Amino acid sequence: MKFGEFVHAARVKKGLTLREFCRMTEIDPGNWSKTERGLQTPPKSRAILTEVANALGFHKDSEEFQTVLDLASISFIPANLLDDSSMVEKLPVFFRTLRGEKPTRQELEELLEKVREG
Repeated sequence: MKFGEFVHAARVKKGLTLREFCRMTEIDPGNWSKTERGLQTPPKSRAILTEVANALGFHKDSEEFQTVLDLASISFIPANLLDDSSMVEKLPVFFRTLRGEKPTRQELEELLEKVREG
């Protein structure tokens, strides 16, 4: 799932209109609509991404909060790397490792193997 799809689904599930959400986050509705539709990249700013996650009701330690950050980061990865679905599957492990969370031994071995291949 892409960043815009994830955020859009979470916003709708929470019952927030685009305008309500944008008022809460102080984001321009026209630009945010483009972001949700995948026509514009997500914000890079962690502060803005945190506001987005908070407006959606995601707590800092939740899986959903991390998903917002991860999906935003993924959208800045070159497209040719994202063409490899097995590489994309490993990205959450990679991001958890960057955040200092310890992956399982198997996850780490799979990630290292994928890096060696590509």
